[in-house]
Amino acid sequence: MMNKFMTGLLSLVVVLISAVTAQAAQVEVKWTNPDKYSDIDAGQGHRQHFKDRTFKAFEEHFAKMAEALPEQQKLVFDITNLDLAGDVNFGGMKRIRIIKDIFFPRIEFSYQLLNADNTVVKSAKISLKDMGFLMHSSLRYRNQTLGYEKAMFDDWFRKTFENDIVK
Repeated sequence: MMNKFMTGLLSLVVVLISAVTAQAAQVEVKWTNPDKYSDIDAGQGHRQHFKDRTFKAFEEHFAKMAEALPEQQKLVFDITNLDLAGDVNFGGMKRIRIIKDIFFPRIEFSYQLLNADNTVVKSAKISLKDMGFLMHSSLRYRNQTLGYEKAMFDDWFRKTFENDIVK
């Protein structure tokens, strides 16, 4: 009796999770000429692994943001330049990323928001930067990788898609 109850409960949880995750728009990210980006330097560690982790973190963040858009839509990004907050310098024998206000985060990209039939709802070429990134009081991403970049992107997303977000 308890096994049937647990099986039924687990099935219900799986269905509910599937229903929640199915409500998000799809996201597609293209990284154009990443070897020519302004700053995606690892400091310490292997550069390709750092680049892969950085791209994956951005893709996951973009997908999380797209959860607010209608499920039949698709958000397509073409990232053409990236300059992470801070700058990599030698600190003694190690290369470390130094965060100062003069090394603000920047990202250049184009985007398209598409309907299910691939008609364009919105599109633009964007040059996003946050010169006051150290002045913000937001602690949302304080202990996360790419926190300054995520906060900057969140602000852009909220302003750009305020009328498209599913309430």
